[in-house]
Amino acid sequence: QVQLVESGGGLVQPGGSLRLSCAASGIIVSINSMNWYRQAPGKQRELVAGITSSGATNYAESVKGRFTISRDNAKVFLQMNSLVPEDTAVYYCNLDVYIRNYWGQGTQVTVSS
Repeated sequence: QVQLVESGGGLVQPGGSLRLSCAASGIIVSINSMNWYRQAPGKQRELVAGITSSGATNYAESVKGRFTISRDNAKVFLQMNSLVPEDTAVYYCNLDVYIRNYWGQGTQVTVSS
């Protein structure tokens, strides 16, 4: 059974930074990509950033230049800088292993003064 455990969320003032971490455990044969999604109240879940097994990255337009995704084996990180209130959401870690997707439980990020 594959499990994803996220950490690093919290309350931060506008302009601040947070670093999210996600660790995958269990039997993982082959990783296609590891991703971060977020869901704000009343909105659909959206892709924030992703990184493939070869290291290629992609970002939502709204976070380009502010967020950086990185990966170390079965761990994925999201460095979030210059946070704005619109970044407030529950952030979910996602693991794509080609034949299915796994999700973490989510971590709350709140940007407020």
